[in-house]
Amino acid sequence: MRPNQKPDRKPDRPNFSSGPCAKRPGWSPDALANASLGRSHRSAEGKARLLSAIEGTREVLGVPDDYRIAIVPASDTGAVEMALWSLLGARGVDVLAWESFGAGWATDITKQLKLPDTRLLDADYGLLPDLGEVNFDNDVVFCWNGTTSGVRLADADWIPDDRAGLAICDATSAAFAMELPWDKLDVVTFSWQKVLGGEAAHGMLILGPRAVERLESHTPSWPLPKIFRLTKGGKLQEGPFKGETINTPSMLCVEDYLDTLAWARSVGGLEGLIKRVNGNAGVLEGWVAKTDWIGYVARDGANRSTTSVCLSIVDDWFTALSDADGNAVAKQLVALLESEAAALDIGGHRDAPTGLRIWCGATVEQSDLEALLPWLDWAYGEVKAKFSPAA
Repeated sequence: MRPNQKPDRKPDRPNFSSGPCAKRPGWSPDALANASLGRSHRSAEGKARLLSAIEGTREVLGVPDDYRIAIVPASDTGAVEMALWSLLGARGVDVLAWESFGAGWATDITKQLKLPDTRLLDADYGLLPDLGEVNFDNDVVFCWNGTTSGVRLADADWIPDDRAGLAICDATSAAFAMELPWDKLDVVTFSWQKVLGGEAAHGMLILGPRAVERLESHTPSWPLPKIFRLTKGGKLQEGPFKGETINTPSMLCVEDYLDTLAWARSVGGLEGLIKRVNGNAGVLEGWVAKTDWIGYVARDGANRSTTSVCLSIVDDWFTALSDADGNAVAKQLVALLESEAAALDIGGHRDAPTGLRIWCGATVEQSDLEALLPWLDWAYGEVKAKFSPAA
């Protein structure tokens, strides 16, 4: 048998993590030279940088003028929790879950907020729940893109224009990579470290007019910690939406986010970002189509993520393994690629089916994905030779 040949070329940047994600091409610490370090975030300079981040977000994402945008603590998790704890309780809740993050929001709503009128609409990894079963007399909580399953929403046609409840969307691995239909979404959250490759710990909370109306007309029956409070005296506190953050942000991270927004403009704004993402996902799609040992977790191509691409090993010898043995093989494959500096952080999420997860966000170069593919085949050949009884 011909020896398994190690590829000659490696990706220039083998960073394929699904979060924090690769920095933008050409990034260096020099990009942070103008950061407002050692200055108060309440100073005129500090607030101006924060407001610039808000306005840049609106510009690049195309957020409507009547939607408010705030920088909030604790990454996307903090933004989602702020929305759930501040907005829910006025109506029943439908929670959609087809991967681990949606399941986590369901747990918070049922076991922490303990809202009795809550329905969980779930689906196995690779599938979406039945969207026709969603009741929009309730508030509806969902992810746009399943970061740990590689399954996304193809559109928002299932969300009615005349909905009574709020549509609350966790879009952290979709923002800047997929079109978001703002008229269908009342709350959108994301964080900086995903598609634009920014730094973690800061979340973005975007509120439509209906969400603001809810905040001003509904007082939750539970206590709200300071970092969740968006109203005072029954009125929205406008400060956070003008750059007056609730707590102290990292001005270094703010500067980095401003740099990512400048880069986004340089590649053509949202249209250019989506084009880069789709091109990256297309590289993997072509490889999967001609590779017999790999397949997508997503069962319907129309709902396949273009950012967090989740893959399963489908070779007969592998699928016959126990879960423990399959996990061991997949970990060996990932470790082998990491030891060769050919791919970093491409193991599937701990809650997902055993396999690989390769980030195809806008900051990843298509040429690096093209260079990765022979390494995936090489590493698979190595682990198959070691573990397959027939090898």
